[in-house]
Amino acid sequence: MFVTDAFAQTSAAAAPTGGLLMGYLPLILVFVIFYFMVLRPQAKRYKEHMNLLQSLKRGDYVVTNGGVIGQITHVAETVVTLEVASGVEIKVSKPSITSLIEENAETRKPATVIKKK
Repeated sequence: MFVTDAFAQTSAAAAPTGGLLMGYLPLILVFVIFYFMVLRPQAKRYKEHMNLLQSLKRGDYVVTNGGVIGQITHVAETVVTLEVASGVEIKVSKPSITSLIEENAETRKPATVIKKK
């Protein structure tokens, strides 16, 4: 008899307020923040890197992922030939080039690395 009274008191359960949107709102907010903090900047960097790779030409000084610095002697569709020392040439894949090095006009030697923004 005591248990029945307890069930009778809780039978009027409160209906959820706010509906379906309020349940999914935190998940939607997390996705929006993730998009603006991670996905959008990464897409921008990818686009800048692709523009860099398309603008490569013979005579440019570049830095590779491995830290190799050299002057481009030949550009193919997927491979770039770098001269790293007098008479020493290596072939690297185009996507492994990370940045251009600005050339000093007086000495014709690499001066500074052009920083990505």
